[in-house]
Amino acid sequence: MPELPEVETVLRGLEPYLKAATIKKVTLNRKNLRFDFPRGFISQLEGQQIIALNRRAKYLIFNLSNGSNLLSHLGMSGNFTILDPKADKSGIKHLHVEFSILAENGEPHTLIYTDPRRFGFMDIFSSEENCKFLCDLGPEPLGNGFNAIALVKIFAKKRTPIKSALLDQKNVAGLGNIYVCEALWRAKIHPRTPVNKLIDENNTPDERLEKLVQAVRNILQKAIKAGGSTLNDFHGATGQQGYFQHSFDVYGKEGKPCNAQNCTAIIERITQAGRSSFFCPNCQKA
Repeated sequence: MPELPEVETVLRGLEPYLKAATIKKVTLNRKNLRFDFPRGFISQLEGQQIIALNRRAKYLIFNLSNGSNLLSHLGMSGNFTILDPKADKSGIKHLHVEFSILAENGEPHTLIYTDPRRFGFMDIFSSEENCKFLCDLGPEPLGNGFNAIALVKIFAKKRTPIKSALLDQKNVAGLGNIYVCEALWRAKIHPRTPVNKLIDENNTPDERLEKLVQAVRNILQKAIKAGGSTLNDFHGATGQQGYFQHSFDVYGKEGKPCNAQNCTAIIERITQAGRSSFFCPNCQKA
């Protein structure tokens, strides 16, 4: 599933083509993706200018000139791709939505949405407060609201494993399995560590929690710089693949030596809430 760095990569790839562009036509090749398209989907989009593009957690948001917003979640295998309007689309599989776009400089483009598994979805909303997908999200991990003090308030009196707590979008918005595994390894925290064990007796963050915040920020920034991670279907807006998967230290590395200096341990895998957690038993002691 595309995580925060992949969604941010898509946003940055789309922005030069779509910012201040006008949506001239919308074509739906089916009535639904994961959910049905909202009523009046086409009429609410056609003729609107895209004022800005934003990301919230793993959601892409297109701010429109009529005051509404187009929201898109890529699900497991969704992709947006910019094409030349004259491009042959007959061989493109799983093409579900087409947007005919007129850029600010008058140049036409075609934006297509493909999704083999159809776990992605689109919606239209007026404000974040009344959008059921956004209203309960936690702080952005790259924003000022994400820090050790904030995590103390979120985690206080809880015994949830830190891996599960970070994946809960109500605690932190946008984190996914890959980058949480990588961040926990860098912070030397076992994925099953109860979150209250990262808080001192005087209700302040201990050193590991401070390191974790920095590790999360660093791993996300590096992944964005690398264009995200391409494991299955993910690609950027112009078809380019990410390459951060070549920099994984623990994710998917079960049975391989730990990359930490002077560590000879072997990476292990456990299952938490149906998801694989990869960790070093020496660097990340239980």
